Amino acid sequence: MSSSVQPGRVLLVGAGPGPVDLMTVRAMRAVQEAGALLYDALCSEEAVALAPPGCIRIQTGKRAGKPSMKQDEINRIMLRLAQRGLRVVRLKGGDPSIFGRVGEEAAYLNAYGVTTEVVPGVTAACAAAAQFGFPLTHRGQARRVVFTTARVANGAMALDWCSGADPEATLAVYMGAEAAPDLAKALVTAGRAISTPVAIIERAGAADAQLTTTSLGVLTAGPITTHGGPVLIVVGEVAAAAQTQASNASDCFRERAS
Repeated sequence: MSSSVQPGRVLLVGAGPGPVDLMTVRAMRAVQEAGALLYDALCSEEAVALAPPGCIRIQTGKRAGKPSMKQDEINRIMLRLAQRGLRVVRLKGGDPSIFGRVGEEAAYLNAYGVTTEVVPGVTAACAAAAQFGFPLTHRGQARRVVFTTARVANGAMALDWCSGADPEATLAVYMGAEAAPDLAKALVTAGRAISTPVAIIERAGAADAQLTTTSLGVLTAGPITTHGGPVLIVVGEVAAAAQTQASNASDCFRERAS
């Protein structure tokens, strides 16, 4: 890098669950002022379209079970663009601090002297709760929320589900569609009642989001049928409220998206 070129900065930005009107004002401004945009496959076309003319746009993939750019390659591209003096935006679905590898990317860039800034976003669990009318915490039902993924880095099932066995815990499971039966069995084995309500939300936050309600016992029987969108599984007593609130809430989201 030429000594006359000052390194740019990298903004690690949460795009929220999809609709642009669920992005923060700071996130929208970051994309609008980007010199280079590296965006995940789950980011909406509307969000990507906010980037200005002349902005370098690179799709990185990063969708469970789909071809994606390797993390090391993403890191190197961000560094190279920042070293050219560009304002780089790394746009991630949801919130970058929740299963978004924000810590890895920031540590890599900081090690090379590149300044980073994290811009939070609405995560899928919050979007699903708002869209389908159920709370994540509720007095007498849920006093804490556990954000988790069903599998660890090597693809193995996470072993310790004791935290999810608490009857007053809401468990929000990201990227759990394929592992749903194993997840349910693990929770039941850990002590969670088979009658515990479960809400399965596909494409949370989008106008075409789909909700399925069931119980933990039924979930042990087989895999979830999906339409190819990202799936969030919410386990807990609060999920029962989605059965009566889903229709009205979904209509509101559709109106805002139209």
